[in-house]
Amino acid sequence: MSMEPVVRIPTTLAAPLVQRLIRTTPQQPPTAPELIAALATWRGPDAPATPDDVHRTAAEFVQLAAEAHTAPGGELTAIADVLARTLLAVGELDLTDVDVVRLGPQDYARRLRGAVQGADRALTPDAAWFHDELLVAVCLHLLHHLVRRSPHIQQQMPGRSSRIRQLVDLNDAEAAARQPERSQEDRDFEALYAEEVVRQHGWLTIVGVDLANAPDRWPLEDTYLSLEAEESSGSGVPGEPRTVLLADRALEGHERVLLRGDAGSGKTTLVQWLAVAAAREGARVPFVLPVRRFAREGFPAPDDFLHAIRHPLADRAPEGWVVRTLLAGRAMLLVDGIDEAPEASRGELRGQLRRLLRIFSGNGCLVTSRPSAVEDGWLAQERLAEEGFRELSLAPMSRDQVTRFIHDWHAAALSDEACKEQRDRDELREYEQRLLHSVRIYRELRQLATNPLMCGLICALNRDRSGSLPNGRKELYDAALEMLLQRRDPERDVLYADDVRLQQGPRELLLRKLAHAMVEEGVSELPRHRVVGILDAALPAIPSARAAGDGEKIFRHLLHRTGLLREQAGLSVDFIHRTFQDYLAAKEIVARGQFRTLVDHAHRSEWEEVIRMSAAHARPEECADFLERLLAAAPNLRRPHVNHRRLMAAACLEHVTELDPAVQQLVHDRTKNLVRPTNELAARSLGWVGPIVLEQLPDPAQVPSDQQALLLAITATRVQDDAAIDYLARLRHRSALSIRAELARPWRHFDTERYAREIIAHLDPVGLYFPVSDTAELAALRHLGGRPWIQVVGVMRTEELLDGLEHEQLTHLWITAELADPDMSWLTGFPNLSVLRVNPRLPRVRNVPEGVTITS
Repeated sequence: MSMEPVVRIPTTLAAPLVQRLIRTTPQQPPTAPELIAALATWRGPDAPATPDDVHRTAAEFVQLAAEAHTAPGGELTAIADVLARTLLAVGELDLTDVDVVRLGPQDYARRLRGAVQGADRALTPDAAWFHDELLVAVCLHLLHHLVRRSPHIQQQMPGRSSRIRQLVDLNDAEAAARQPERSQEDRDFEALYAEEVVRQHGWLTIVGVDLANAPDRWPLEDTYLSLEAEESSGSGVPGEPRTVLLADRALEGHERVLLRGDAGSGKTTLVQWLAVAAAREGARVPFVLPVRRFAREGFPAPDDFLHAIRHPLADRAPEGWVVRTLLAGRAMLLVDGIDEAPEASRGELRGQLRRLLRIFSGNGCLVTSRPSAVEDGWLAQERLAEEGFRELSLAPMSRDQVTRFIHDWHAAALSDEACKEQRDRDELREYEQRLLHSVRIYRELRQLATNPLMCGLICALNRDRSGSLPNGRKELYDAALEMLLQRRDPERDVLYADDVRLQQGPRELLLRKLAHAMVEEGVSELPRHRVVGILDAALPAIPSARAAGDGEKIFRHLLHRTGLLREQAGLSVDFIHRTFQDYLAAKEIVARGQFRTLVDHAHRSEWEEVIRMSAAHARPEECADFLERLLAAAPNLRRPHVNHRRLMAAACLEHVTELDPAVQQLVHDRTKNLVRPTNELAARSLGWVGPIVLEQLPDPAQVPSDQQALLLAITATRVQDDAAIDYLARLRHRSALSIRAELARPWRHFDTERYAREIIAHLDPVGLYFPVSDTAELAALRHLGGRPWIQVVGVMRTEELLDGLEHEQLTHLWITAELADPDMSWLTGFPNLSVLRVNPRLPRVRNVPEGVTITS
């Protein structure tokens, strides 16, 4: 094979550009030679690219090469034109991928030049030479991409495949050697920047902490809970498991991750943890990029990263430092809250992020979002599949994690100086035990305690109310606001922090005005001057607040004394958590009677929580009229949006306290035809409606088809309410493996003992892996006598598995969750174990006992 190219471009920069030229690998990797012309992205009726796109790609290749090599001045545009014409010949030659790999990069480059003879006539000799050498480099990376995408080439041409890999490695090594060392100025600033990241993000605000004289924040390393993230198998087969990983290791096995999570699920805290860990380790430079900071202006250019987020060191950064960091592939982009951008601008933000990552490949990137804000495959659309985003979802906290959170919360409170009296310490320990008992036995509390935000609120309220807790979500937030707005300062002995004396009522009214403005404008923060202006406009109607001062003074009071607002660099203001914004906005909308606004926005995902809470706050007559409007025909909306509005009406029923029975029946009648799922996606999407959907699903006994019964099971298992157990019990005797697997899958979302007794115990064990996600499920399954086939779906320690699994019973073990230690020598304690199945996306296991077959 011919020698490597003279002009070198690192693979991290070249690979994304090559991927624009060749269609992505289909679900079934190629097993035979393929025509290159058929793979060209600009060919065919469904072409995802155009010749203009090829020209832009060529221009980027030229620019990358010119940055590392001496290029003919003034001829870069002409070189890009010729390179584009030459690359378009990829789609014209009658060659297969096997043919071009056999040719090698230089001979393939000659064939392409021969197909466009005379294209370089306008170039000077130096420019023509530069073009030819650059073309060889591009062909090398093109061949490398073809080898990687085709198992057929790897199997049939191992020698050629290995040589191409060697050439690429040599190319990268030489390119790396050309990279200049970081300057001392860059090194010094990077150290300063790392210290600032730790200072900014190394603290966790635990909502609701109100111990006398206690701080408002806690060290992140003392209170951070390592959450789990789930990744679907990608097979599309119902009942197939999800790979479960530790969320804080998400970027270790993959450069780019889209992480979904509900409000309060811990997305931002995870971003903080990753940023602090990266800053301390020094291998990556973290850039925390909250989308709300730049949602309206668009994704910032690298040189504007620090200014866009109002970073305190923005004016001290050496010129070009961020770009140099990105070019070196050392950055970690933490793009937090894509859902906080207006819906209309999310597509543009996605495109801007795509371009950034194509230019600066090799850097880590985590994007977070609420689940409903971006659809499945959001980052795989519009030719973005080449970016390789792995899609994960933060899992609800398991029972073990809830227990650990409650323990850590109280341990942090006990360690504070404010809790130094022995009586206070004993009292706090007693409250902890009461809460642990309550969470275990009360279904309503278990349903609320599924994410860090809610757990923090519950811990604080439990302490505040001496063990007496509210049940529903609305009641929980009502109690939290009472604690934060009315009782927080007096009980912390903070009586004279300023001269503003406001009770809960006027404080809440003013906060509602701010929340309402944010929701109406589709933003999660407002400029500081706008906040002051809103308060100034509201004060005349609130006498007690008007007497206390002007908008500026009241703003400072709300900022410092309520614990609900944050100010960023003196420029913008947001709520400490989006959930409080939605909740307060809902109260304001109901107070203003703006139900028409709710109806107009009911098809938009970012309004879902506002709509639910508005229904909870509305008076019975208002709620009835509102729900009727949601159910009414809407000729200007597409059918999916109409259906979404009607399902929102059904979801609201869970939150209302009083409603005309006729309206309840109307909701049932108008939505019953929407809860007959015809495919798996439709079945899954019904789960968010809540328990009301169970009343509308058909009787499983009347459904003869296993396929239809499976869809009913998929819907019912996603209604995370114990009422679903009664419905699922009517499916437990079905023999189809897919149905049995679906019934076993959601164990963690229900009462452990009851689900084990009424569902798990009745499932035919033949060929069925029984999932266990925590020690409570291990104990329940052991009480049933164990099962021969077990699937580990939760992150657990080796000791817990040794204690919980039946040693004589176990024959098949399937690990789909990340284990603390990949050493499998502990499996010698299971004499009948014959098969160990490990998901390939998990770390490789070692020391598997002899006689145990490993599969994936």
